[in-house]
Amino acid sequence: MKISTQSRSDLLVHCAIVIGLVALLFLAFFFVYLPFTTNHGESVTVPELTGMSVEQLEDYLDERNLRYEISDCTFVAGAKPLTVLRQHPHPGMKVKEGRKIYLYINSLTAPNIKMPQLIERTQRSAEAELKRVGLQLGKLIYVPDPSQSVMQQLFNGKPIQPGQLIPQGSKVDLELGNGIGNTEMDVPLVVGKMLDEADFMLKASSLGRGLIIYEDDPTQPPGTVTRQNPEAGAGNKIRVGETIDLWVVGTPQVPQLKENK
Repeated sequence: MKISTQSRSDLLVHCAIVIGLVALLFLAFFFVYLPFTTNHGESVTVPELTGMSVEQLEDYLDERNLRYEISDCTFVAGAKPLTVLRQHPHPGMKVKEGRKIYLYINSLTAPNIKMPQLIERTQRSAEAELKRVGLQLGKLIYVPDPSQSVMQQLFNGKPIQPGQLIPQGSKVDLELGNGIGNTEMDVPLVVGKMLDEADFMLKASSLGRGLIIYEDDPTQPPGTVTRQNPEAGAGNKIRVGETIDLWVVGTPQVPQLKENK
């Protein structure tokens, strides 16, 4: 059948029909054919997998049309072996069906690391070093010693030497000095001394100043020590690191506030 294009209007109609057919084919290709063949627009929400065991993953992700791949195995103390530590993409993200989820899994066994040197460190320094190398602080055991530092490092109740291999995440017990030694001495006599001189004598004997009780005594100069507890003499003994309470003539000194000029 011939289509008449003798008139100008017929030509315009025919051009419009051709353009319409081309546009229809274009829209059908991009909005019908391509979405149908590529599953465009079909997405799933990434589930939370952290803490899930490897045994659960296969069926769980199959039900959601997702796959997984283990990117790395590392060890984290306290986490169950062969469970998910991290994932990518993150939970809640929208992805296409069949997308692969990359997982970081907790190792079945802990790697061995070298035990650090903690002897003579303070408790705070020792705790920080344990955390840095991947170990945990266990029990704190206090023993008489004026140093207040780490005396021994213990693993499973036995001393462990620096450099010895120990599983990462293990608990290490610390034996610490309690600031008071076993060494005993005669209680020094500071009664009759001025407070600053009494302080000097106590420090020289590795003793500490305890409570200061102020009292009135017009017969003594301010700052004079009138009593002490424990008392000196009569065979009284005191251990290194302990304190002595002092009674002092005068009143507590109150810091003076500077006037604003």
